[in-house]
Amino acid sequence: MDSTEVKVGNLPSIQPLKVYKQRWFILAMFVAFSASNAMQWVQYSIIANVITKYYNISTTIVDWTSMIYMVLYIPFIFPASYLLDRLGLRVAITIGIAGTCIGSWVKVVSVAPDRFWVGFLGQSIVALSQVFVLSVPARLAAVWFGASQVSSACSIGVFGNQLGVATGFLLPPLLVKVTGDTDETQRDLFFMFLGIAIFTTVLFVVIILFFRSKPPTPPSYAQAQQQEENREAFFESLKRLLKNRPYLLLLTAYGINVGIFYAISTLLNQIILQYYKDGQEDAGRIGVLIVLAGMMGSVCCGVILDKYHKFKETTMVVYAMSLLSMVIFTFTLDKGMVLVYVVSGLLGFFMTGLLPVGFELAAELTYPEPEGTSAGLLNAASQVFGIIFTSIYSVILYHAGDIWANAVMSLMLLIGTILTACITSDLKRQAAQANKI
Repeated sequence: MDSTEVKVGNLPSIQPLKVYKQRWFILAMFVAFSASNAMQWVQYSIIANVITKYYNISTTIVDWTSMIYMVLYIPFIFPASYLLDRLGLRVAITIGIAGTCIGSWVKVVSVAPDRFWVGFLGQSIVALSQVFVLSVPARLAAVWFGASQVSSACSIGVFGNQLGVATGFLLPPLLVKVTGDTDETQRDLFFMFLGIAIFTTVLFVVIILFFRSKPPTPPSYAQAQQQEENREAFFESLKRLLKNRPYLLLLTAYGINVGIFYAISTLLNQIILQYYKDGQEDAGRIGVLIVLAGMMGSVCCGVILDKYHKFKETTMVVYAMSLLSMVIFTFTLDKGMVLVYVVSGLLGFFMTGLLPVGFELAAELTYPEPEGTSAGLLNAASQVFGIIFTSIYSVILYHAGDIWANAVMSLMLLIGTILTACITSDLKRQAAQANKI
């Protein structure tokens, strides 16, 4: 145990600091929960050609099974952030896994050609539960992990979401065959939904039994100070965040980047099939590659942040490389499937690698505001841009082609890069840690 004196304002207090081995199990449970929710995001859209045929619906309706994640997140992130801030991680995670479990079972009974609306209801319940996922990594890392591990822990927390998205890209094309008749498709969909429902049920039981909100003592000086401060109301904290200029620049830039990732992920099946008619499984594998490369990017960035603490600089480099990767992606889609795989991996490494970097930079710029609130706003911005960019991309894709659609996305990333360059590097959490005595 590490006991030391921590100054809060002008009043010193003896505050023991300790990190617990249990923190890794807590993080692992969250990673599994996050994956169980995220794997259902593109579950329909990555096999859009099968879903439209089986349920006799349009591709636009299939796109909405993905966009409902974004739409529901925007209004509900504020009450979810309030609950996370006031009631703690355990309550938020329990509500989230319960909703994910219920929605998964609803989809099990949706497997009939005339029950798409049941499946959409289940998808909506799971999507609503996402508000208790995306804001958690930065908060959980700060509450459970010491100063030397907080960025790495945050990146692992984000890794869970990426793992789920990768699974959502990979499994549906493998489990639901495009060549099957109606009965075969019905069987394939049933077993896919049933497997996920069983997994989320087991996870729900594990979380109820073992998940804890916080350790008995704080793991770092910054967290100790944050816990001891007399916090004002949630909405007062929200107002301060919205007056923080560097944070607002990050909010916009981050929203642009992740929003474009959402758009490409939602429409990936349709993009690939424009050039490669039998490319359904390739679309799934490309989606997996994008996310796996993003996982590598997330972990690498987390390690770099923990070692060098260059938050603004790391964000700038990753964002600029996302722009360059998007430009290359724009002009290589028709150059052969092998090149598409390579460039997609490059795009994923930097574009999804930005996720934990953005969370950590936001925590630095807004300390001592609750990490869940700052991360929640980042994600809300991402959902807004995701809805806008998915709609714009879809319209341009079908009226002018993918090159114009990707060119517009590249232009938006250029704007985001400029906004990132304008962020002032005011690392308040690092300053609090440095001034611990």
